[in-house]
Amino acid sequence: MKRLEKWAKLSLLPPIGAAVIRGLGRSMRMDSQGHEQVDALYGQGRHIILAFWHAQQLMVPTGYRGPGANVLISQHQDGEIIARIISRFGHRAVRGSSTRGGALALRELIRLGRSGADLVVTPDGPKGPRQVAKLGVVQLAKATGLPIIPLAFGCSKKNSSRAGIGSWSRIHGPEGFIYGARPSGFHGMPTSRR
Repeated sequence: MKRLEKWAKLSLLPPIGAAVIRGLGRSMRMDSQGHEQVDALYGQGRHIILAFWHAQQLMVPTGYRGPGANVLISQHQDGEIIARIISRFGHRAVRGSSTRGGALALRELIRLGRSGADLVVTPDGPKGPRQVAKLGVVQLAKATGLPIIPLAFGCSKKNSSRAGIGSWSRIHGPEGFIYGARPSGFHGMPTSRR
């Protein structure tokens, strides 16, 4: 029975999960901010370390604008489901966490970053504390020379009128917001609304 349950989780959940993420992404009006600096980095042939809080990982595939990333994912069984979901978006999993396989995963991320690949990490990790960055992401940036790009996703049913005054009227679907702050070590124009 456990084999059948494991097969069902690993075979059925990934395509369903990817379809749900795509469906949610299509049902929202996205307002992206701060991508100009990231686009400039890509225009120069550079790569990034994308960092977002652990609880916001669901919608990250809709906010990433690069060619495909290497994502740090735990070695737990749930991590295998996540790895299979992200592969459907063109990303590759690097397996490990602070509690298991972290040193090997860090070495692999450094190798990939130095070879010209985008990296994706959750600096607060699954154990927390929540929204407190650990030093791993800074060590990764130092070892690879890649800038850290923070990414956050928020969702609201709040609708804004044309005059810019917020209202709580009905809208056709929720609004999604993806924010990218100025990359670490990037000296360019200030962020502007896109």
